[in-house]
Amino acid sequence: MIHLDYRDPRPIYEQVYDALRNLIVTGVLTSGEKLPSVRELAGTLAINPNTIQRAYRELEADGYLCSVPGKGSFASGSDAMREAHRKELLERFVALRSELRAAGVDDEELIRLIQGGGET
Repeated sequence: MIHLDYRDPRPIYEQVYDALRNLIVTGVLTSGEKLPSVRELAGTLAINPNTIQRAYRELEADGYLCSVPGKGSFASGSDAMREAHRKELLERFVALRSELRAAGVDDEELIRLIQGGGET
């Protein structure tokens, strides 16, 4: 479900945030689906519960989760949220495509990579 990379310069809570956000916007965690408790997820990942609590708090602030006192945290992904994520990814792709072209990558190589033609 969540993979932590201890060599990643980002804080652990950001990695947890990004992983859960990705699961929500891609529909792996559906709207209304209950997430593991803070203690349960902290135990699974072998990290401090405060780290999970911070990630959950930020996900809730950004609209990806809703917390119900005494019940837990639930995914709150919507079609509009998924569309916004899709739009963000496409904007990042367009910027990267421009950068790759400036670096000398031609359209044929870009198409090959997009179609799953492997590494460069």
